[in-house]
Amino acid sequence: MATSVASAHTPTANPSINHSRLGSKQHSVGGLGIAPIQTRSERFSSYDVADFQPVQATDSEWKYTPLGAVRPLTGDSLNGSPVEPEVSTTGSARFEWIERTDAHIGTAGIPEDRASANAWSSFERAAHIVLDGQDGRVTVIRSAMGSEPRAAHTVITATAGSRGVVVLDNRGKAMLAENLEIVVEDEAAITVVSLQEWDDDAVHLASHFATVGRRAKLRYVSATLGGLVARINPSVRLAGERGDAEVYGLYFADAGQHIEHQVFVNHDAPNTVSHVTYKGALQGEGAHTAWIGDVLIGRNGTGTDSYEQNRNLLLTEGARADSVPNLEIETGDIKGAGHASASGRFDDEQLFYLQARGIREDEARRLVVRGFLGEVVQKIGVPEIEAHLHEAIEAELAATR
Repeated sequence: MATSVASAHTPTANPSINHSRLGSKQHSVGGLGIAPIQTRSERFSSYDVADFQPVQATDSEWKYTPLGAVRPLTGDSLNGSPVEPEVSTTGSARFEWIERTDAHIGTAGIPEDRASANAWSSFERAAHIVLDGQDGRVTVIRSAMGSEPRAAHTVITATAGSRGVVVLDNRGKAMLAENLEIVVEDEAAITVVSLQEWDDDAVHLASHFATVGRRAKLRYVSATLGGLVARINPSVRLAGERGDAEVYGLYFADAGQHIEHQVFVNHDAPNTVSHVTYKGALQGEGAHTAWIGDVLIGRNGTGTDSYEQNRNLLLTEGARADSVPNLEIETGDIKGAGHASASGRFDDEQLFYLQARGIREDEARRLVVRGFLGEVVQKIGVPEIEAHLHEAIEAELAATR
């Protein structure tokens, strides 16, 4: 039975997050005289799903998403009971369950769409991953989510000065809406890897919120190879001076599959750095990917150095990649900011070069794709995960032969 939790925790620990809109209502953009939100920084946010209008195809944040497939996660309340994952920890890391009233919840961000708010309003307990030392490693494998519409919530806390790696491995069936909060405290440095290798009929809507403190560093990698619909939206707020975020994405969409990412990086402190790179390959009729990359350099973001890019490689006819980079700058005192986007087919010169050296065309195509996606894989820094993804990419490519 679906579970709804009416009283959402209203955090007070992070005064820099604006909670003034809690309890207000999202205004519909469909009425006369109401202009749609044009900038990412102005988007409505609330912890309460009741504050959001029903999802419509005309909503800017949903216009690329197949709404029929995700409707169970944006309409009624969800089953928010916790599902026990398979967990392994090493070093100083630990995994625990916390109540939704815990002070760790709600410090990294606020839901900005109805699915995220529905998950926040519905979850009962949150998974809490803590890195508190120099050698922490946590791997969480979820493979028993099932087909019932569910909500989940996870918090990752990297305490001041800590180092570590968190791997979130998603498999099997799923009809899941969830929120992930990543808190990187001052001078901590962590890598978070999120793997989406769901079954072919799975639907996964996730909002990943991160806040990065002073002289702290976050390396975030999302790899999506499975599922019918996978929409993984990371938001990173560089909240402390000299904070650093590397945000990487890898995806491979097959026939009829929809993979979507809406990335937001908010430079809210001086001398911060962000680099965003997403790369995807598409094959088959109806394979569809959507990438929206928003970077905000706020008034506090003097000395910012930021760059974002999205590259898509279309392997067959009938595949479509939408790519929209956006940049907002509110101060003129920055080191640099730029963005790039490109979608295209194989480079004929690369194929010719390889074939001229005796490599068969199908093998040449495989090498080109592996090299294209390998740039992101090698950023993970976890050898066994990198090896696994190389094997998974090979399996995807085998379907084109």
